[in-house]
Amino acid sequence: MRAILPGVWHWTTVHERHGIEISSYFLEAERVLIDPRVPDGGLDWFAGREPVAALLTNRHHYRHSGRFAERFGTRVLCNRLGAYEFTHGEPVEFFGAGDELPGGVRSLQIGGICPDETALHVPAHGAIAVADGLVRMPPDGPLGFVPDVLMDDPPRTKARLREAYARLLDLDFDTLLPAHGRPLVGGAKAALAGFVGTGAAGA
Repeated sequence: MRAILPGVWHWTTVHERHGIEISSYFLEAERVLIDPRVPDGGLDWFAGREPVAALLTNRHHYRHSGRFAERFGTRVLCNRLGAYEFTHGEPVEFFGAGDELPGGVRSLQIGGICPDETALHVPAHGAIAVADGLVRMPPDGPLGFVPDVLMDDPPRTKARLREAYARLLDLDFDTLLPAHGRPLVGGAKAALAGFVGTGAAGA
């Protein structure tokens, strides 16, 4: 567990099937998880700071949310466009684009790579969490797309993603919290502006 900003924790785990490093986050004062997997040290780290909600940036990032729900009664929230994925009684609630979520987090529709692809704006910490459309691979590398093989129509998908991420530049943030790759703390808006091809952006 590593504090990347005051009150914002980050940790990584290795996906059992894919063997890749996965990022999860915890907003301590808000007691909100983002795309959680259980850290290597287990759930006891959260004793005394029990998470009230786990926010998913897409349906695939349910990850270990059920274990948090069982231990702490954590609410799990996902974009309703991914509701069809949850057919085994998972304790999931659903939100729509633009909804305000626990912790004062705002949901933002991305789409492109999948209908429920969502960004989460965390104004209290000047941060935005992103799902699979924008990654850092290797984990400390530059912003990029997932491999083309994971897209149905790579040119069209990338164009749609660039348009969606360009809309985020109107928001106030300087930290990016990717689900795949390590967080970009400081300079995130400028990096995103460069990635989507709009040039440098103001703070």
